[in-house]
Amino acid sequence: MIASIGLEVHVQLRTNTKMFCGCPNRYGGEPNTHVCPVCLGYPGALPVINAEAVKLTVMTGMLLGCRINLKNKFDRKNYFYPDQAKNYQISQYDEPLCLGGQLEIQLKDRTKVVRITRIHLEEDVAKNTHFPDGSGIDFNRAGTPLMEIVTEPDMENEDEAFAFLTALKQVLAYGDISDCNLEQGNIRCDINTSVRPTRESPLGTKVEIKNMNTFRGAHRALAHEIQRQIREVQRGRAIPQETRRWDDDAGMSTSMRTKEYAHDYRYFPEPDLLPVELTEEQVAAWRSMLPELPAARRERMVNVYGIPEYDAGVLAAERAVADFFEAAAKACGKGKAVSNWMMTEMLRLLAATGQEIGQLPMTPESLARLVMLVENKTINQPAAKEVFAVLFEMGGNPDQIVKDKGLVQVSDTGAIQGMVDQVVAQHQQSVADFKAGKQAAMQFLIGQVMKLSKGKANPQLAKELLEKTIGS
Repeated sequence: MIASIGLEVHVQLRTNTKMFCGCPNRYGGEPNTHVCPVCLGYPGALPVINAEAVKLTVMTGMLLGCRINLKNKFDRKNYFYPDQAKNYQISQYDEPLCLGGQLEIQLKDRTKVVRITRIHLEEDVAKNTHFPDGSGIDFNRAGTPLMEIVTEPDMENEDEAFAFLTALKQVLAYGDISDCNLEQGNIRCDINTSVRPTRESPLGTKVEIKNMNTFRGAHRALAHEIQRQIREVQRGRAIPQETRRWDDDAGMSTSMRTKEYAHDYRYFPEPDLLPVELTEEQVAAWRSMLPELPAARRERMVNVYGIPEYDAGVLAAERAVADFFEAAAKACGKGKAVSNWMMTEMLRLLAATGQEIGQLPMTPESLARLVMLVENKTINQPAAKEVFAVLFEMGGNPDQIVKDKGLVQVSDTGAIQGMVDQVVAQHQQSVADFKAGKQAAMQFLIGQVMKLSKGKANPQLAKELLEKTIGS
């Protein structure tokens, strides 16, 4: 059995105000404080289109290779639910902003293209919170500009869906389209999946899983749902077209309701809004503002800075990290050395502290200077790690930190030779082990020299002098 998966990804846009009013588009706040008559659906309150939201949606379409509709309109999607005070949602139906397009995803052994059906713009709904003795509704989120990206059913398993969501998030972050904070609900998705005997068979009956707000949750839900549908088909049971809810704690989905069709929403053109008419000049101006996409940046970083493809993939995953790397690499001209520091110490400490790279007191220029201190043999690697830790926590001038801590590397042959002679005299067994072919013994002896020098000796010079002394 083959699964066919399509996604409807809802993305909150990075705008200052809401979609159809002047209320702040800001996460948090006391419930029902970022609201106005438009948000709350008061009779007579009229919407006004947020031009920035239109621009960000069109730019997303261009980033994904969509066709931009110069003339489009908003529609009313009619349904009753407590999170929508007007009893309808202002959305787009038959004339959306963007049509077509695609996104290439990277799988373990290959790449795959997932086709985009459409991208349209709408308003988000309020947030329901359920308590043991009742429910509450917070309209702070109501009216937030919400972009919906709808894919074709091109994905066949949970790994491909996860790769698509990850790649899409990278594109959105690079374009400054959204804050892309999953914890704040900036990206949510509905999953549509069906199963069929072969790829040549007609698509099976579609089942929707609503409101997935984590990529891992979507992965787990799909893994469960695909197997559930396969078991049902193998038992000879028909799959009903329905909407299901995912319970991540229980690891299972449950039926919510039969799936609606488009005609159930009684779409019609929004009478309070004129159609949106864009010009070629306007679209061209927005196109000129598009950033370099992650895939292109990965390739360029490999070619320009000479770093491995794996390193480039990790560093380019977040725009701020890639910007930091490139600024440091340009400042010192040592791309591979900068990449090594970023891939090891930087990412490790960011993960351990939970910080974003933009929050650090450390600058790309200070990392570049640290790299050059090592390259010029002013300090050795252990000392450099000590300086890096200070820069990460407090910032500062690497040269001054080296001076204050007395970390300048000892490269004086006479001084290190004296330490070597002392170590060889005190560790005759290790000397004998090395002569017998045990390479680990040399590392021990180098370590003893470093200990005597309080970490300041040039390790390579210490190794050379040890080999010469033992061999003589």
